[in-house]
Amino acid sequence: MRRLVPRATVTLAFLCASAPAFAGRMPQLNFGDPLLLAQVIWGAIIFGVLYYGVATSGLPRVAEILEAREQKIGGDLQAARLTKEKADRAVAELAEARRLAYAEAQSALATATQRAKEEAAARAAELNARLDAQLAAAEKNIAAARGAAMAALHDAASDTAADLINRLAGRPADKQALRRAIGDELSARGLAGA
Repeated sequence: MRRLVPRATVTLAFLCASAPAFAGRMPQLNFGDPLLLAQVIWGAIIFGVLYYGVATSGLPRVAEILEAREQKIGGDLQAARLTKEKADRAVAELAEARRLAYAEAQSALATATQRAKEEAAARAAELNARLDAQLAAAEKNIAAARGAAMAALHDAASDTAADLINRLAGRPADKQALRRAIGDELSARGLAGA
């Protein structure tokens, strides 16, 4: 409203200054007419009374409304800031809880993996020990069977060679010399085990 008064004053001054120029063409600006002069004076009085009424009763009320609105908006903004801070804290707490849960899960997973590896290693060691024992027993059985086979082979070779010598030469062979010769031959071929 304070801006309106200077503008109205400038406009009124412009009209008064330019009135003689427009008086011939525009009768409403002929200030020589007493009726127009009375209308301008009464218009100014009415404008002053209206301006005073609005300035004393209307504008303070509008100012109060604007101030109350500004306070309400300020309170709402403050409440929004507080709510945002709470939400940010909740998000931070959630992120921290998630991080801790992830770390705990990783730790549990690592522990379970390590435990499974240890159990698998223990089972593998137990299986290896059992297999080693079975392998040693099998090797022992093979060695015994080989020894028995070699002894049987040695005896069979000695008996066969003695029979051949007896049939071909017509006389009995020396069994001691024959056994020695067969043993030497088997040793030379890496088959001696009897």
